[in-house]
Amino acid sequence: MNKKLKIGFVGVGGMGQAAHLRNYAGLAECEVVAIAEIKQNTAKKVAARYGIPKVYASHEELLANEKLDGIVASQPFKRHGTLVPELAKVGIPIFTEKPIAGSIAMGEKILAALKAHKTWLMVGYHKRSDPATEHAKAEIVRLQQSGELGKMRYVRLVMPPGDWIASGYNDNIGADDPNPILEWDPAPEDIPAAHHDAYWAFVNYYIHQVNLLRHLLGEPYSVSYADPSKVLFVGHSASGVACTIEMASYSTTIDWQESALVCFEKGWVKLELPAPLAYNRPGRVEIFKDPGNGVPPQLTIPTFPWLHAMRNQASNFLKAIKGEIKPPCDATEALEDLKIAKQYLKLLKGI
Repeated sequence: MNKKLKIGFVGVGGMGQAAHLRNYAGLAECEVVAIAEIKQNTAKKVAARYGIPKVYASHEELLANEKLDGIVASQPFKRHGTLVPELAKVGIPIFTEKPIAGSIAMGEKILAALKAHKTWLMVGYHKRSDPATEHAKAEIVRLQQSGELGKMRYVRLVMPPGDWIASGYNDNIGADDPNPILEWDPAPEDIPAAHHDAYWAFVNYYIHQVNLLRHLLGEPYSVSYADPSKVLFVGHSASGVACTIEMASYSTTIDWQESALVCFEKGWVKLELPAPLAYNRPGRVEIFKDPGNGVPPQLTIPTFPWLHAMRNQASNFLKAIKGEIKPPCDATEALEDLKIAKQYLKLLKGI
């Protein structure tokens, strides 16, 4: 497929512009041909800036009038269970932000719709598309296969609250549109109503780490312990590798300090990630090897191009549409993140 892919946007609000549209608009291999946005004044201004020829007031209008190769639907995740099955009816690939939905039931509804209409969904876990993560993951797989540093022993993620926006909204366009009345998904029936807010808060803020942990482990895991202070999340992988997520152990005001440490018996891979909306800035990787037997220990720090995760994520969605790669995270795996979140909440709240 050498032609430009035709992409339609459903929603060009804060994340729709800052995380997605400005990245797709800069990629030569695609053309954003239309946007659907309830806030019409905003939509027209955004379309004018990016040279997008068509503006619609709803996704129904967009789908009825455009022949697309893919859809980018940047919407609140508690609308996914209602919206995504409607988008799936046209049978083309869809991209949404994380998580797949606000409940397991809505995630299962989405999976059923994708299967019925023979299409797929890429869920926006952008950290998998950071050049540093891609390099770290490839090295971890290589070390697991070669065994040169022994077995994997431990994976630790650290993500204290901080400035995740990193001025990423500065160039966004707004207008005087009133806030629309939206249709929201039903609340999760498998979680007591008194704990819905706690569940959604965890899913909204830490689901990236829940997902990244599985990605780095390379296998499923389950939650073993939830620290009552909400600082520590402890799990064990299917093969017994210990893993943790350190959450609000401290916070920063004008910085972002997220990291992952993947430990083997004789070395480690360390990954540091920038703020989610940081532009033209990849993460950082350190690889330490101490094999023994008189071999000097070695620390390697590779250098990456000035490419940020959100832009590379857009490229990866286009590659997946063309069949060059599989989506970095598809709907089936993304549903597992909600199951992990539920495990954690049950342990935390004793329900």
